[in-house]
Amino acid sequence: DEIPTVVGIFSAFGLVFSVSLFAWICCQRKSSKSNKTPPYKFVHVLKGVDIYPENLNSKKKFGADEKSEAKNKSAMPKNSLQLDLEKRDLNGNFPKTSPKIQSSPDLENLSPKHFAERKKDSVSPDSLKSITSLSSEDKQDKLGTLFFSLEYNFEKKAFVVNIKEARGLPAMDEQSMTSDPYIKMTILPEKKHKVKTRVLRKTLDPAFDETFTFYGIPYSQIQDLTLHFMILSFDRFSRDDVIGEVLIPLAGIELSEGRLLMDREIVKRNVRKSSGRGELLISLCYQSTTNTLTVVVLKARHLPKSDVSGLSDPYVKVNLYHAKKRISKKKTHVKKCTPNAVFNELFVFDIPCEGLDDISIEFLVLDSDRGSRNEVIGRLTLGSSAEGTGGEHWKEICEYPRRQIAKWHMLCDG
Repeated sequence: DEIPTVVGIFSAFGLVFSVSLFAWICCQRKSSKSNKTPPYKFVHVLKGVDIYPENLNSKKKFGADEKSEAKNKSAMPKNSLQLDLEKRDLNGNFPKTSPKIQSSPDLENLSPKHFAERKKDSVSPDSLKSITSLSSEDKQDKLGTLFFSLEYNFEKKAFVVNIKEARGLPAMDEQSMTSDPYIKMTILPEKKHKVKTRVLRKTLDPAFDETFTFYGIPYSQIQDLTLHFMILSFDRFSRDDVIGEVLIPLAGIELSEGRLLMDREIVKRNVRKSSGRGELLISLCYQSTTNTLTVVVLKARHLPKSDVSGLSDPYVKVNLYHAKKRISKKKTHVKKCTPNAVFNELFVFDIPCEGLDDISIEFLVLDSDRGSRNEVIGRLTLGSSAEGTGGEHWKEICEYPRRQIAKWHMLCDG
């Protein structure tokens, strides 16, 4: 009787030990996973707070030093911008304290030595006052100033860009005389990293204070990169308005000593002319017996650059209209990095009426962009009411049905 009892006791102790050991191993694995750096290409910090659940470096910011943080806290005035999470709303934003949004006070209190820029690029309070006294014609030429900071974290091998604020933006909404600005940023020349800020409503002096951290960029390659900031105003009912752009070549900018604060004037975007939109080769054939229209998108040539980064990634969107109402749409595949794309894609449309009098076709050549809305490179319309080669091509397919007719057409503004 004693032997089974002893065996039962040892079995119970063995079971308890095995369960405890298994629980301890699971806890160790869970803690080791939580300490690992998350596999994000970049980390977005909104108003100084990491929006991801994992914190990469406990309570420390990237590239921040405890001594420098202590100095900043001691030098910061009482009325400066501070993070108070209890005062935030559900979206993480601070409640408005005044009807007019002012620029960040921490930027106004910065000493001139932090902005190691040329005189023409720096903005002083006196110059800001003088801007308000300019005439209406001069104000239209002034597109505002962008404030941002650059930093490289050698420990994490990460490039950090903080978009602080913009001042003196023009009003894009004529009714409310204000804008809904946001910023799209691209690292050139490869366009691998594309990010954008949130939209701030009805303000000409938006304070974004958003940080983007890009991993996997060696410090030796920083000199070969260029930052492209596109400042836009959100429009709910149509295409967003482009306010301007800022281009920052990083060649000659030294980031080894720490964070560098910079400001740049926003310049007008380099708008392409109609003659520089390129050409599109289209083949059409009208089958009167089956009442169908065959459209072949053959080639595109001499397409312009979509932005300062280089070549476009074009594709063609085909829209069929009946009495100015779109009844069908098709699109080609995307051709990567080429100004002379070869598509050779065929589409067959059923015509809902006899004849082509009320039918028209619209071709939109767009630049594929994963990070944001695709940009229209050029537009072409073929129909009985179209002018130039578009009208001539349409007349020929009506006069010669069942014949495939191809023509080159110049693209116009999108």
